[in-house]
Amino acid sequence: MKNQYLDSKILSTLTSLSQSKIIFILIGFMFTALLISQFTFAEVFIPPQEYLGYFDYEGVYTVGGNVKNQNDYAVIPTISVSVIDGENTFTKIISHVPIPPKTDIPFKTKFPEVTGDAPILLEAELKFVKTQKDPISIEILYDETLIKHDDGHVTGRIHNNGNQTIFNPKILAIAHGNGTVLDVVHNVEYIDKIEPDQILEFSMYPDPSITDDVFFYSCFAPVDTTVVPVTTKKNGGDFDFRYDSGAWYSAAKFNEEGTILTIRGYNSYPLETYANFEFPQISGKEKFNVTLNDKPIKFIQSIDDTGFWHVAFTVEPTSQGILKITGFEKGLPPETSKIPQWIKTNANWWSTDQISDSEFLEGIDFLFEKGIVVVTPKEMTAQSNWKLPSWIKITASWWSEDKISDDDFLKMIENLVKRKIIII
Repeated sequence: MKNQYLDSKILSTLTSLSQSKIIFILIGFMFTALLISQFTFAEVFIPPQEYLGYFDYEGVYTVGGNVKNQNDYAVIPTISVSVIDGENTFTKIISHVPIPPKTDIPFKTKFPEVTGDAPILLEAELKFVKTQKDPISIEILYDETLIKHDDGHVTGRIHNNGNQTIFNPKILAIAHGNGTVLDVVHNVEYIDKIEPDQILEFSMYPDPSITDDVFFYSCFAPVDTTVVPVTTKKNGGDFDFRYDSGAWYSAAKFNEEGTILTIRGYNSYPLETYANFEFPQISGKEKFNVTLNDKPIKFIQSIDDTGFWHVAFTVEPTSQGILKITGFEKGLPPETSKIPQWIKTNANWWSTDQISDSEFLEGIDFLFEKGIVVVTPKEMTAQSNWKLPSWIKITASWWSEDKISDDDFLKMIENLVKRKIIII
């Protein structure tokens, strides 16, 4: 992320800029004075004025915030967000992406469970572990192409100034208005990859409910995060799948027969975006159909090199409703391995630098959540320093190629946790 402050020279020229040109201010001097007294001893924190809850355009209670890392080392934060809604308290645990030293990265989550008119957002609980993470080699081009438009959205360009291809990057930012944080936004377009020295365009839209109030954007943060893992019940067991999308999906549920998956989704942006769902095979003969609000939509069904089904389609602008995917076979995927195939796929991608450390570690954390790997005592160590040695990528590559067994791989993970090289 790149900080940019309005100095006197810029201020003197603002009146000559057209209203279509953007005023970009990365959170700085105007908040620093307020933060010094409150967070003198805090090195990783969420400023209260950059933490908010609101009902979005679709009526879903949404929480956004910004995590600041003032340390000289990178951290992986874990954020616990709780909302009181009448007699109920709902909590979501956010496993944030690694934050490099002296950097901010926003986050956002939604609470469709909240149905009351006056929810109370509690102070977020924040834990973190040390890690080693350099900023990804993507910079926002702060030039005349970075524009805030009259309807509140932003267009701009990103540049890969490194020597490695970055896969599935996303751009996050904070929208401000009237001296307050209004929304946390991300790029609408799907970016498959950006090659070294390549320049790509992006656009961001705030929630439609606050477009007229947006004055400027800040804290542009390129991150290398991609897919969202989902677990739902199917025929008496857990069915794990993933999706990557510019839209948002929740409340996945199978019918009693286990043949139809329904999931609520919506795209509040006035541009079309994408969705790509990844499912494990059951029989290998599945033939899917996709509807939105019971109307058929065009999609592409394919199978990847690792044997996973992909169901991909375009998401229309400002669309919402119940997505229904039919054609699943009854039952659960065959128990060919106690480790889900997607984790082995991640290991292969990670060993060839196609995904980040954090995405590989999401799969490892999944193994502990499911009890596939057990190490006692299991603790979150707030100040433990860990680094993934280079030889782990070699081992992960061997495992993904079936050169070592699942048990050998699990023993390696157990050993790394016991030695506190990986902190869970």
